[in-house]
Amino acid sequence: MKKIILTAAILFSVFHSFSQTKDELEIFNQGRNRITKNAMIVLGGWSIANLVYSGIATGRTSGSDKYFHQMNVMWGGINFGLAALGYLGTRNKNSLSLTQSLKQQAGIEKTYMFNLGLDVAYVASGFYLKERGKNNTKNAEKFKGYGESIILQGAALMVLDAVLFTVHNRHSKKLYKVVDKIQIAATGDGIGLLVGL
Repeated sequence: MKKIILTAAILFSVFHSFSQTKDELEIFNQGRNRITKNAMIVLGGWSIANLVYSGIATGRTSGSDKYFHQMNVMWGGINFGLAALGYLGTRNKNSLSLTQSLKQQAGIEKTYMFNLGLDVAYVASGFYLKERGKNNTKNAEKFKGYGESIILQGAALMVLDAVLFTVHNRHSKKLYKVVDKIQIAATGDGIGLLVGL
């Protein structure tokens, strides 16, 4: 009888520990998704501001200013699409396994690092177009306007991506606390999985 009670107590403790770990994972994933949703709202707001303001300004300006606003409208459309896809991509991603959570976290951090590289390339391209406009008399205003827009958009995205990488990276420390509670141990009877409280 004592063995049955002891076995039941051990099994209850293990299931309780697994349940707590699962709850912590779900809370972690909800937090990651909340960060991403808020980021996509910010990106969506930036894109709508570009679409509306530069959409109006395109018809009211001329020269390099007109091309600046034209390019802002194009960026606004692309960023709005990316924001919508990013926002929708967080659906049904709260109840992930530990492995899925680790992959998801690593993937999102890699994405923002890659985006930072792209942002630097955008800004450099903008400066290149601006410089090219100085030597191209036929399309000087177009190159200048497009270049200035790309510099602005690249810089704005660089700030957003840097902030998001930092926020997600800090948030990932909560996931590693969950991982630290799980240990695989070899005993004389075989291999066991230990989940600490």
